[in-house]
Amino acid sequence: MAGVLEMLVFSVLDPSALSFGTWHPEATTIYSLAFFVFWALIAMAAAASQWMAASARGGESSGEEPPRARRRRARHSTAQHV
Repeated sequence: MAGVLEMLVFSVLDPSALSFGTWHPEATTIYSLAFFVFWALIAMAAAASQWMAASARGGESSGEEPPRARRRRARHSTAQHV
Protein backbone atom coordinates (compact mmCIF):
# COMPACT_ATOMS: atom_id res chain seq x y z
CA MET A 1 0.00 0.00 0.00
CA ALA A 2 2.89 2.36 0.76
CA GLY A 3 4.20 1.74 -2.75
CA VAL A 4 0.83 2.60 -4.26
CA LEU A 5 0.65 5.82 -2.23
CA GLU A 6 4.15 6.69 -3.34
CA MET A 7 3.21 6.18 -6.99
CA LEU A 8 0.12 8.34 -6.59
CA VAL A 9 1.95 11.19 -4.84
CA PHE A 10 4.92 11.23 -7.18
CA SER A 11 2.76 11.07 -10.28
CA VAL A 12 1.70 14.60 -9.28
CA LEU A 13 4.81 15.82 -7.46
CA ASP A 14 8.32 16.06 -8.92
CA PRO A 15 10.81 14.98 -6.24
CA SER A 16 13.73 16.74 -7.94
CA ALA A 17 11.93 20.07 -7.43
CA LEU A 18 11.78 19.63 -3.65
CA SER A 19 14.24 21.38 -1.38
CA PHE A 20 14.35 21.84 2.37
CA GLY A 21 16.16 25.08 3.08
CA THR A 22 19.62 24.71 1.64
CA TRP A 23 19.37 20.92 1.39
CA HIS A 24 18.53 19.68 -2.11
CA PRO A 25 18.22 15.88 -1.78
CA GLU A 26 18.38 13.53 -4.71
CA ALA A 27 15.14 12.08 -6.08
CA THR A 28 15.95 8.59 -4.75
CA THR A 29 16.34 10.03 -1.25
CA ILE A 30 12.91 11.65 -1.47
CA TYR A 31 11.39 8.42 -2.81
CA SER A 32 12.91 6.41 0.04
CA LEU A 33 11.86 8.85 2.76
CA ALA A 34 8.34 9.07 1.38
CA PHE A 35 8.03 5.29 1.24
CA PHE A 36 9.04 4.90 4.89
CA VAL A 37 6.74 7.73 5.99
CA PHE A 38 3.80 6.13 4.17
CA TRP A 39 4.74 2.71 5.57
CA ALA A 40 4.85 4.11 9.13
CA LEU A 41 1.48 5.83 8.72
CA ILE A 42 -0.12 2.63 7.44
CA ALA A 43 1.47 0.62 10.27
CA MET A 44 0.09 3.08 12.85
CA ALA A 45 -3.36 2.93 11.27
CA ALA A 46 -3.30 -0.89 11.39
CA ALA A 47 -2.18 -0.86 15.02
CA ALA A 48 -4.94 1.61 15.93
CA SER A 49 -7.49 -0.59 14.16
CA GLN A 50 -6.36 -3.65 16.09
CA TRP A 51 -6.43 -1.74 19.38
CA MET A 52 -9.94 -0.40 18.74
CA ALA A 53 -11.23 -3.81 17.66
CA ALA A 54 -9.80 -5.44 20.78
CA SER A 55 -11.32 -2.82 23.06
CA ALA A 56 -14.69 -3.15 21.31
CA ARG A 57 -14.66 -6.90 21.98
CA GLY A 58 -14.30 -6.17 25.67
CA GLY A 59 -10.85 -7.46 26.46
CA GLU A 60 -10.94 -10.58 24.33
CA SER A 61 -7.32 -10.02 23.40
CA SER A 62 -6.26 -9.93 27.05
CA GLY A 63 -6.84 -13.66 27.43
CA GLU A 64 -10.45 -13.44 28.59
CA GLU A 65 -13.00 -15.69 26.98
CA PRO A 66 -15.77 -13.91 25.11
CA PRO A 67 -19.25 -14.31 26.69
CA ARG A 68 -20.51 -16.56 23.88
CA ALA A 69 -17.63 -19.02 24.38
CA ARG A 70 -18.21 -19.07 28.15
CA ARG A 71 -21.91 -19.88 27.65
CA ARG A 72 -21.10 -22.60 25.11
CA ARG A 73 -18.52 -24.15 27.43
CA ALA A 74 -20.98 -24.04 30.35
CA ARG A 75 -23.69 -25.74 28.24
CA HIS A 76 -21.36 -28.53 27.18
CA SER A 77 -20.07 -29.18 30.68
CA THR A 78 -23.62 -29.50 32.11
CA ALA A 79 -24.67 -31.79 29.25
CA GLN A 80 -21.82 -34.18 30.04
CA HIS A 81 -22.87 -34.47 33.72
CA VAL A 82 -26.44 -35.47 32.88
